[in-house]
Amino acid sequence: MATVSRRALAAGSFVVAGALALTACGGGGGETGATPAATGATSAAPSAQNTLAAMVPDAIKSDGKLIVGVDASYPPNESVDPASQKIVGWDVELVEAIAGKLGLTAEFQNAGFDTIIPGLQSGKYELGASSFTDNKEREKVVDFVTYYSAGTAWAAQKGNPKGVNPEDACGKKIGVQQGTVQVDDIKAKSDECVKAGKPAIDQVVRKQQTEVNADLVSGKIDGMLADSPIVGYAVKQTGDKLEIIGQAYDTAPYGYAIGKNSGTFKDAWLAAVKEVIADGTYKSILDKWGVADGAVTDPVINGAQG
Repeated sequence: MATVSRRALAAGSFVVAGALALTACGGGGGETGATPAATGATSAAPSAQNTLAAMVPDAIKSDGKLIVGVDASYPPNESVDPASQKIVGWDVELVEAIAGKLGLTAEFQNAGFDTIIPGLQSGKYELGASSFTDNKEREKVVDFVTYYSAGTAWAAQKGNPKGVNPEDACGKKIGVQQGTVQVDDIKAKSDECVKAGKPAIDQVVRKQQTEVNADLVSGKIDGMLADSPIVGYAVKQTGDKLEIIGQAYDTAPYGYAIGKNSGTFKDAWLAAVKEVIADGTYKSILDKWGVADGAVTDPVINGAQG
């Protein structure tokens, strides 16, 4: 059976994404546009490596920029730094390094998570870098270059005062971020509770993961679930006010999303990902942010499991 971790849209969303690709993503259309404070996070363009740069289609490399769609509400992967108002994170630094191998400067545009794939389809973005899980359903509409491995993890307040059990959270108030696979996960678990004659799980769905984290710290919810690096970082950043409960599960690859009409760009991006792994840049960035547990050694195009 296929496994997935972070941020998998419901299957029906892809039909909508395809239908709206030419309309909803060019202007406003419900998309959260990049705010002046949270855009402009760019890398200094290093000198291009000629062989890799030659693989980039002219339509992308003509201006020297790579327009990247990102939902910057998912620390430590991608978020807005309160002090500088720049988009930061290990995923951001990794994109900058990979883009540099291709002679490109990454320009990040903050957007609602569920608008990024439609934005790729319409040509608004040239890359989606937002902790996307590479799964078969998504591969129908975009291509992925894998670069990390993550699973789903649960957290509760320190000491787990509400006695949350990931295997039996019936009757508990549990938080998740909208648009993620965790929404489907918690619904399925709640359905199992009801079938067993137990109380349903009170599912609290928030727009941003940072809101879910804050709800748990304040006690508005009993527990939460999200991708493993996100939960681990939340525990660290809250001064151990939270703790991980249970074991991570449903490990699957993250992938950079690339439009189906991008020609050889996916091949160029894959080659550049392999290069940053080979030269040690990849390990250095993951070590810096404390997320090396999910490192991969063999990135691929469209590596969904199942």
